Amino acid sequence: MDALPRVYAGLLLLSLLCTTGLCQRNKNNQCVLSRAKSCTECIRVDKECSFCTDESFKEPRCDFRENLLRYGCGEASIVYMRGEMRTLQNITISKSYMRTEVAPQSMLMRLRAGEEMSFDMDVFQPLESPVDLYILMDFSYSMSDDLDNLKSMGQKLAKFLQALTSNYTIGFGKFVDKVSSPQTDMRPEKLREPWNNADSPFSFKNVIRLTSNIDYFSKELRKERISGNLDAPEGGFDAILQTAVCKDNIGWRKDSTHLLVFSTESAFHYEADGTNVLAGILRRNDEQCHLDPDGTYRYDTKQDYPSVPTLVRLLGQHNIIPIFAVTNHSYSYYEKLHKYFPISEIGVLQEDSSNIVELLRTAFERIRSKMDIRADFVPKALKTEFTSTMYEKTESGSFHITRGEIGKFNMRVKALEYVGSQHVCSLPEKDRQGVIHVKPTSLSDSLKVQASVICDVCPCEEQQEFSSPKCNFNGDFACGQCICHTGWRGDACDCSPASSLNNEACIRPGDVEPCSGRGECLCGKCQCYSEDLSLRFDGEFCQYDVLQCPRTSGFLCNDRGRCSKGACVCESGWEGPGCECPTSNDTCIDSRGGLCNNHGRCECGRCICDIVSLYTSSTCEISYSLGFQAVCENIRDCVQCQAWGTGKMKGNCSSCHLQVHMVEELKKEEANEHCSFQDEEDDCTYHYTLEGDPSVLPNATVQVQKKKECPPGSFLWLIPLLIFLILLLGLLLLLCWKFCACCKACLALLPCCARGRTVGFKEDHYMLRQSLMSSDHLDTPMVRSGSLKGRDTVRWKINNNVHKQGFTPIAATNPKELIPYGLSLRLTRLFTQNLLKPESRECEQLRKEVEDNLHDIYKHIPGCHRVQQTKFRVQPNSGKRQDHTIVDTVLTAPRSAKAEIIKVTEKHVSHEAFNDLKVSPGYYTVTSDQDAHGMVEFQEAVELVDVRVPLFIREDDDDEKQLQVEAIDVPTGIAEIGRRLVNITIIKEQVGSLITFLQPTYTHSRFDKVAKIPVVREIIDDGKSQVTYRTRDLTAKGGRDYVFTEGDLVFQPGETRKEVQVPLLELTEIDTLLHNRQLKQFAIDLLHPKNGAKIGQYSQATVTIADPEVVDGVSSLVGLSQVPQTPKGRLSAPLNPSAQALSSRKIRFSWFPPPGKPQGYKVKYWIQGDPESEARLLDVKPPSAELSNLYPFCDYEMQVCAYNAMGEGLYSDVIHCRTLEDVPSEPGRLAFNVVSSTVTQLSWAEPAETNGEITAYEVSYGLVNEDNIPIGPMKKVLVEDPKKRMVLIENLRESQPYRYMVKARNGAGWGPEREATINLATQPKRPMSIPIIPDVPIIDAEGGEDYDSYLMYSTDVLRSAASSKHPSVSDDSGSRWKYVQLLGEDLDLRRITWRLPPETIPRLSGSSHLSSDTEGLLREEDSDGATGSLMRSGTPGPQAGEGQHPPPLSVLSRPALSQGGCN
Repeated sequence: MDALPRVYAGLLLLSLLCTTGLCQRNKNNQCVLSRAKSCTECIRVDKECSFCTDESFKEPRCDFRENLLRYGCGEASIVYMRGEMRTLQNITISKSYMRTEVAPQSMLMRLRAGEEMSFDMDVFQPLESPVDLYILMDFSYSMSDDLDNLKSMGQKLAKFLQALTSNYTIGFGKFVDKVSSPQTDMRPEKLREPWNNADSPFSFKNVIRLTSNIDYFSKELRKERISGNLDAPEGGFDAILQTAVCKDNIGWRKDSTHLLVFSTESAFHYEADGTNVLAGILRRNDEQCHLDPDGTYRYDTKQDYPSVPTLVRLLGQHNIIPIFAVTNHSYSYYEKLHKYFPISEIGVLQEDSSNIVELLRTAFERIRSKMDIRADFVPKALKTEFTSTMYEKTESGSFHITRGEIGKFNMRVKALEYVGSQHVCSLPEKDRQGVIHVKPTSLSDSLKVQASVICDVCPCEEQQEFSSPKCNFNGDFACGQCICHTGWRGDACDCSPASSLNNEACIRPGDVEPCSGRGECLCGKCQCYSEDLSLRFDGEFCQYDVLQCPRTSGFLCNDRGRCSKGACVCESGWEGPGCECPTSNDTCIDSRGGLCNNHGRCECGRCICDIVSLYTSSTCEISYSLGFQAVCENIRDCVQCQAWGTGKMKGNCSSCHLQVHMVEELKKEEANEHCSFQDEEDDCTYHYTLEGDPSVLPNATVQVQKKKECPPGSFLWLIPLLIFLILLLGLLLLLCWKFCACCKACLALLPCCARGRTVGFKEDHYMLRQSLMSSDHLDTPMVRSGSLKGRDTVRWKINNNVHKQGFTPIAATNPKELIPYGLSLRLTRLFTQNLLKPESRECEQLRKEVEDNLHDIYKHIPGCHRVQQTKFRVQPNSGKRQDHTIVDTVLTAPRSAKAEIIKVTEKHVSHEAFNDLKVSPGYYTVTSDQDAHGMVEFQEAVELVDVRVPLFIREDDDDEKQLQVEAIDVPTGIAEIGRRLVNITIIKEQVGSLITFLQPTYTHSRFDKVAKIPVVREIIDDGKSQVTYRTRDLTAKGGRDYVFTEGDLVFQPGETRKEVQVPLLELTEIDTLLHNRQLKQFAIDLLHPKNGAKIGQYSQATVTIADPEVVDGVSSLVGLSQVPQTPKGRLSAPLNPSAQALSSRKIRFSWFPPPGKPQGYKVKYWIQGDPESEARLLDVKPPSAELSNLYPFCDYEMQVCAYNAMGEGLYSDVIHCRTLEDVPSEPGRLAFNVVSSTVTQLSWAEPAETNGEITAYEVSYGLVNEDNIPIGPMKKVLVEDPKKRMVLIENLRESQPYRYMVKARNGAGWGPEREATINLATQPKRPMSIPIIPDVPIIDAEGGEDYDSYLMYSTDVLRSAASSKHPSVSDDSGSRWKYVQLLGEDLDLRRITWRLPPETIPRLSGSSHLSSDTEGLLREEDSDGATGSLMRSGTPGPQAGEGQHPPPLSVLSRPALSQGGCN
């Protein structure tokens, strides 16, 4: 019984040794555990691993860098690969562009396997951005009432979009389902008209391209009619994909927010619902645009529905945000679906869609506060993540942002060490490096990160010495060590199995066993045994145990060294048998900087004090803090007695043995701590301190401060009195304020509140020179003094020419004369910059709203015409509403109608509305030809406002005229008018000169670089003159075609000619590439003449920029047959261009030079079928180019042109070339339809990158154990028909895991395998052809780390006989599985039983119809009620022909590869 505790103790000790010693160190050291044999192998183990190339180094060469240095490897002998990160392009974000921007724009990252790097990025989302809204609506019969409602909502949708942005477009598309059975009733009469007054069935049609014309949208929408189909799920996924990829057909704009509204009341079909036995469609969706010129999707019966991951990926790549507007009974499907999109919204649609506008408004408010940042084209070996310290992340991965500010984000990139069981450095190059595109929402461009995993070979291995004498010619010497040839061992490759077996050299004197029984004798040297992948014994005879060195606190060698040959080898700075002692004395330094307070010695980092007591610190100092309060309290009574004769020991001080010294002041250097107590007899505080060791009281000295600290005389009785008086004063002030504010009607009667409150003009006279004036209005300040509480409005008027004798306000010569009345009102809406742009949609719509509502008001005044010339502005210095919009318009009416116009205007301003037009109270201006009336408002706390008065500038004005502005009264408020009048004098100077352009139009070439436009002056009265000039865009754009220019021209006396110089910019590459032939023009205006000047005949000049092609007089479309050089030195097209594919990713493009002396060539190439605008450009010198980094088995188009000093010449004909095939990628996801615990359907998707034409698949399967290690041979099946992507495997072992592998073959060979391990007993069952979003979806490795995949099913089934162990392929030549037409959305192959023998089960023939025998058998089965006959469920609504079978479809063969694009 006593042995058992000893055994437990031994086990515990062994565990402690291993966990705290070498075992633990090596367990965490992957570099040592890897036992890497070469430098390259070492640095690929872990990002921290380094390799020592020192020849004399005896420790493991692969280790952490700090360990190698610690064990004696020199810095120069250590190989360590470092990652790098650089910024390639970083243009600062400018908020003025009003579009989404990201900075930096380009990065480079090189990482070691397992390494992680991050960098900060800025993203800016403007407050308002353009919006493209595309409505995609279900047109099945049950949505007829929804369509009727939508037709009447055109204006509501327009108002909704106007509230979002002034720059919007709206479009419309419709969808039903595939025009095939069982989705659609294929009877001819139902194909013509599925329901009464309905259109023929279709899959998807783009009805209205995105447009800003809401009237056109409403008109086209009213023409639409409903359609119909059979089964309940709809084909909306086909429509969504086409909407995303057909960006030109739909009209998506760059840098706008793309919103896709998906409206339906039904569930959805998705990938494999078109490839099952129902529809017979074989081909996987190719993710390409297939809309015909009418906008109809034509590939619905040629390819399958897309998958959910495909839609998530494509909508993200095209910056499209989906909004699902669905009804209650299908809400659950789309609630799960929308969570897979980074940014999306879902709303419940009423049965008739009457709430769609409110639904969109709510959804957009949520969307505009979110932003998604996605990384596209991430290589398999890398992983990305985005975080932000500014914004919170949503469940879907997007960010809650604040628009209008620059957001701070962090992108983290990590290089994986393994992908599956494969090290990243063994992956193909395309999986280890690439350009990652980082795209925030609504940003068409992206941040490009050139990322790669470092898999370089160590430089020292490239310089190895073969059959080196250092290795006895039996090995190669590289990186400081010998790599022995086969059959040789040892550090110098001097040992082989044929060497002597004599063990005497390995026996230590006094021992019997070789190597102390702890190793093996090889060639006269001991090779010590290792334990747990680490060396356990060392020494010449393995006589030392590396775990038997001294320990400190349980750590071997104090974890500050290593155990070698029975002793600790300490790190630098440590010593002692167990490395427990630091070599420095830093831990023995006292508070004064001395060593152990000169009362001890420092040994092993600790002070050994001469005298030790309770109050001695670790540095031999007396520390009162170790018991300070206790010491003070112990001697308190004695100090009080001996120093003051007070306290508890008063009269009995003889028992105290303290040496008390009275001092004037306790000095800090004399006292470490102060003791302070209050003397109860006089309430005074006394202080003292203790010196010496308190444990030896006779040696302790107490210093007491002579002067006590006593409180002053008591005045505490004043405190309550002061508090009472302050409260009383505050109460009186509060009552007074309440009394003044209780009733505004009484304020005028209260002298304390109303007296002194006045309003009036700030100045009484202004003198203006007409030549210096830049406006026909003057903002005249009016101020308010006194109390600023409450609101005041002031009426004012201005009269023109008051200086004339017999002045009358209105020359009523003809009361019926029509005159223009200027009308100004302040609207309740805030001002935006778009209102300054007359052509903007926001300005146009507000102008129409203003003119319509004002016309409805003023048309009741006799003779009034419709308002016109409506403009918008803001009014500075107008109080709290100065950011509101001011509208200026002109109302033409009889002169006699002025009083009625003013009356009507003031009435509606007081009511704050002109019909539906909301206006702010207290502001208006009505201007006639000689006077004006108006009102301004002082809001609460506003002290100054400007009165904008017209100046009535006329050509026939006197040389000096006067106007008078008068404040009439205060209709609202209690203020009195102070300064009532202000006079304005305008001095009209004589014209001294006329300034004008020499002519109205000019033409300049871009080669001129500067457009020089002359301006001339005609002198009438010589002197100084000045005028302002400014450029303005027409078809040319400032910053792209020319440099915006603005300035002043000053003519000194006698000068008659000046010049405006406008720099011209070179033709951009994109304009050159697109052969942009638009005429580029801009205007220059002369403005604001001063010093007696006046604008002459031509106040504006139009400048035409002629591109080099136009200047040279040569069209860029000159035929290639013209071999001679074109006029003026331009080159013709290169001759005889040709292309040849070199490999799957390279094409050589060559040509002959054209006549002349070309300086180089520009090559552009693009994928056939892509727009030419997406072409890549190459600049080469020789007449050939090698195009690299191409897609395998892909059709490319290319052109070339030559260039010289005169610019680019003509392009050659377009040349076509296809790259060679490359092996396919691994097949798509593997999916299992579990029939039973021993039978499963295995299906797979076509490889994402076929890289050619797939010719066959190979399926392998076999048993594996719990560690996923194969048990026995793998069984293989060759599927030579690439259309057949499903096998049915029987007779599997029950409850046993199997590994399944599938790979594809094309003309280049076999591609990599896709594998999955599954135990059928643990898998759920799933019916076919109904939409199910699994709660735990299968991971789709093809989609990358961001997407999930779903189960899929193929058309063809592979099945074996009941007794067979190998599956066989079925085909049309006869087999045990036959095609039978089946119906119903609840179809489940597991529940189907056949009542006929296999020989009589009808099969689908090669023709497009079933034989009459087959139809007869089906009808017979139906009449008997067989389980194979299933009822068909349809879309709600009237059904025709319930229970009838639609015409059968043949199995569609896979179309041949297209001639254009990539396959």
